[in-house]
Amino acid sequence: MIVATDLSKRYGRKEVLRGLSFEARPGEITLLVGANGAGKSTTMKVLAGLAAADGGAATIVSHDLRLARRQAQRALSYLPQNPDFHPRLTSAQVLEFYRRLRGGERHRVATVLEELGLTSIAGDRTGMLSGGLRQRLGIALLLLPDAPVLLLDEPGLSLDPAWRDRLREILQGEAARGKAVLMATHLIAEWNGVAHRCLLCAEGRIDRELDPSDLPNDFNMLSDNALLGGSDSVPDLRNFSGTDSISRDAGAEMRFRDEPRSTRETRALPEVWP
Repeated sequence: MIVATDLSKRYGRKEVLRGLSFEARPGEITLLVGANGAGKSTTMKVLAGLAAADGGAATIVSHDLRLARRQAQRALSYLPQNPDFHPRLTSAQVLEFYRRLRGGERHRVATVLEELGLTSIAGDRTGMLSGGLRQRLGIALLLLPDAPVLLLDEPGLSLDPAWRDRLREILQGEAARGKAVLMATHLIAEWNGVAHRCLLCAEGRIDRELDPSDLPNDFNMLSDNALLGGSDSVPDLRNFSGTDSISRDAGAEMRFRDEPRSTRETRALPEVWP
């Protein structure tokens, strides 16, 4: 069980978390979604014990991170957004180092190498691996200690479609074994009907819970409403001088009447959806 209660966090003058509260339960995959800067990664770092909250409380399997940080960290495994490794160590050496650090059984290294399709490159130095292979090594490290709580920050961004499918299968299996899986992601469509819960993070708080069985439609309705002035957090773009149209394909676009269509610039809008 992961419990966050009224978490607050500042970096200088910037308030990143503002009374954030939620639970992630054992046996479930919980998604944390939202725009860049919403507080997702900071939440993950606080829950992993890598950043101290300025206020509120967080517990991992009943261990309060303020009072029993080491016990809480022993109960979790964390995959950051961009895992990095010593470039001169091989994949097997990286896993063996962390196995000894966490005190796991020796056979776990071979097990996770096979599960992530890394056995054939176990002797390759990590500095020579592609981004996708490094990400798979990070997932292998996540699984290595067999912790009851799994925290993942954007785990699928560097993976090809086949390995994104495999990641879903792996995490479904971990949840079925009773683990609490919490994942921050922008790839919400890929978890539609797979995740048990989906929490929308906005401006350092949990804004609402989305329907996990209809995520693309649920989230697009929120995004379209924001783009058309239905949200206080995004200005009504129809009132911008020179705005020709607002379209949404791979991302949001704002076009200007005074620019020729063949050369007009596409201006990026603030991200209001993953």
